[in-house]
Amino acid sequence: MEPDLFTAAAEGRRERDPGRSPLAVRMRPRTLDEVAGQKHLLGPGSPLRRLVGEASGGPAGPSSVFLWGPPGTGKTTLAHVVSRATDSRFVELSAITAGVKEVRAVIEGARRESGAYNRETVLFLDEIHRFSKAQQDSLLPAVENRWVTLIAATTENPYFSVISPLLSRSLLLTLEPLTDEDLRGLLRRALTDERGLGGAVTLPEDAEAHLLRMAGGDARRALTALEAGAGAATAKGETVITLETLETAVDRAAVKYDRSGDQHYDVASALIKSIRGSDADAALHYLARMVEAGEDPRFVARRLMISASEDIGLADPTALQTAVAAAQAVALVGMPEARIILSQAVIALALAPKSNAAYLAIDAALADVRAGRAGPVPPHLRDGHYPGAGKLGHGKGYVYPHDLPGGVAAQQYAPDEVHGRRYYEPTRHGAEARYADVLDRVRERLSGT
Repeated sequence: MEPDLFTAAAEGRRERDPGRSPLAVRMRPRTLDEVAGQKHLLGPGSPLRRLVGEASGGPAGPSSVFLWGPPGTGKTTLAHVVSRATDSRFVELSAITAGVKEVRAVIEGARRESGAYNRETVLFLDEIHRFSKAQQDSLLPAVENRWVTLIAATTENPYFSVISPLLSRSLLLTLEPLTDEDLRGLLRRALTDERGLGGAVTLPEDAEAHLLRMAGGDARRALTALEAGAGAATAKGETVITLETLETAVDRAAVKYDRSGDQHYDVASALIKSIRGSDADAALHYLARMVEAGEDPRFVARRLMISASEDIGLADPTALQTAVAAAQAVALVGMPEARIILSQAVIALALAPKSNAAYLAIDAALADVRAGRAGPVPPHLRDGHYPGAGKLGHGKGYVYPHDLPGGVAAQQYAPDEVHGRRYYEPTRHGAEARYADVLDRVRERLSGT
């Protein structure tokens, strides 16, 4: 909402007594240069730089923008930086509580300000995906005519949650989860900055690593946990936020897991081996450890796709489809909901019938090729379409399988060096039993028996 006398008074009290505000609020950046992460959006001449008046307006003035990203990546922060830096009138609404009436009131106020005082209005609309189509329609004239510059924030994919006419009249800026380095710099600044903890406490490396794991790329979560740990340490008369103090303060045990060390590979290996062994419960345990430690869900999804072919294969041909669908869904949805998708995929793969026949087959074929058993392609299989190929005997004697009952011709396909070699040896597990029966019949026909 637009600031009133009561809001201004509250802001004044917070400035005189910063301790009244949460640490995440006190450490909110005042300029774009203080923003953690999002370097891809903060270059010279970027839409955000132009919004705060660092570039000329006119015909190439700042457009309305959509800020799309997971929680804690700085959407609201960026809007407040614009609020502090711009000479424009700044109005904030939340789609959770506001409706068409409030939007129209802002638009009318913007038109009056523009006409009477030549003053532009920036409207920050949080959670815009919660607006209905009709509510979003009410924004169209104002955005199209630039009566307001809209900054809309959403955690949902705007291509599914925002009407196309509104999206086409705005720029879409995608915010990325903050990296550990981004968060580490933010935490260390909060520890020493007078707006933050002012050097009252220190944070050892093991406690800092735990904070980074818990944060999962969310700056607000990291600062909230830091504040809780600092409060717990101060209450005990300590100046160090130990790992034990931090665990007690946030009620969350540190997961012994290093995303770049042995634990990363050991736990990932245990997950795949539990799936291979059909122990869904153990597999879920290792999945939970990876999720809790902040492992990239896309890494987990990639391992599941490999497992679907290596350990299940044609015993359940739908396993790979399940794993691929999970990987695509994880990429679209992100955390924390991606944990549910990964859980479904892990359970499905663990309970699927198992076969490593496809894995053994390609490795056996590769072993022959690497051993030099390649040989020339049989003449009847060679390309006979180019001029002169017929004189070389290419394609001569080839039997077209579709001309025969059953579609299988008794002819040699493999080079002489590996003719008769069997690479694929199907199991009788699950759906692969059907492939085994088919393969037996096909091999008999190919050999002419």
